Amino acid sequence: MLKDAIDLQSIRRVLVIKLRHHGDVLLTSPVFTVLKNHAPHLEIDALVYRDTAEMLTLHPAISQLHTVDRSWKKLPPLAQLKAEWTLLAELQERDYDLVVHLTEHNRGAWLKRLTGATYGVACEARKGRFWKNSFSHFYPLPRGNARHTVETNLDALRRLGVYPTEEEKRLVLVPGAEAEVSVDLLLASHGLAPAEFIHLHPASRWPFKCWPETRMAELVRQLRDRGHPAVLTAAPSEDELAMVRRIADLAGQPLIDLSGRLSLKQLAALTARARLFIGVDSAPMHIAAAMGTPVVALFGPSGDREWGPWQVPHRVIASSAHPCRPCGNDGCGGGKVSECLTSIPVESVLDAALDLLNRR
Repeated sequence: MLKDAIDLQSIRRVLVIKLRHHGDVLLTSPVFTVLKNHAPHLEIDALVYRDTAEMLTLHPAISQLHTVDRSWKKLPPLAQLKAEWTLLAELQERDYDLVVHLTEHNRGAWLKRLTGATYGVACEARKGRFWKNSFSHFYPLPRGNARHTVETNLDALRRLGVYPTEEEKRLVLVPGAEAEVSVDLLLASHGLAPAEFIHLHPASRWPFKCWPETRMAELVRQLRDRGHPAVLTAAPSEDELAMVRRIADLAGQPLIDLSGRLSLKQLAALTARARLFIGVDSAPMHIAAAMGTPVVALFGPSGDREWGPWQVPHRVIASSAHPCRPCGNDGCGGGKVSECLTSIPVESVLDAALDLLNRR
């Protein structure tokens, strides 16, 4: 056992920091579960970007959720300083004993110091003395073989002497009664009941992660011909909405397009009612896994070992003809098109979908 393990019974409040995108935040949800299970008396807070907060709201292990608004950077200097100062005052008032920092963002080092927390854990980043002197514990990042991001997040707790069970590692996302009722009414208005449709989310904020629209449309047609109606979703960005419109036009009727009409909580409620989720490496894929919905996930330049569907029946579809993947680049040669992804045939995705459907 660790000689410098932290006795959770001796502390009262913990701040967990994850300032990243939606999927990254959702993949931290087991951290809160594990801490609460091992020390039920703890008050565990989270600090995330404001637009990602819905990933953690209603999590039963979280006491308070604090947020950083990315738009603060656009404010005049005094207004930005006021917003930052207000957040810092809120955090200092909580009187944390432990800060769990899950990225290499320098804000975490500053907050560990400014909140006066006794303990702090962060990754072994290649940073200078300020970083190294800010925390009491450091956990190593994976070397060589890839490690799923959920496990890497939990490594922060292992470094403190807190060891999770397999059951505790599951993702937690609570849609809430309001989102569930609204989605049930929306599905009913389209003549659909739970488990009567497939949820497809073809878009991503990064175009190099997207499968060709013509192939997604052909997949929708093939599934429809086999009696599986499709519900399409996308974020309310014009690029994603336009992509889904083109897919819908190519696929023809009938299909249900809910793009841009759902909150993150409603998206979770929708995918929880689907028989199957099909999409690319994106936050909705992680949401589907959190809701226990079987997943077919298409991966290109991103690593499925680190970012694949977590603890849910799934099939990862990736090219075996491109030994260069996962390269992490924004398309081949930085050209925004990933040939390892665009070359995936419709038949591979369809076969995977039918296999999972037949197992339910």
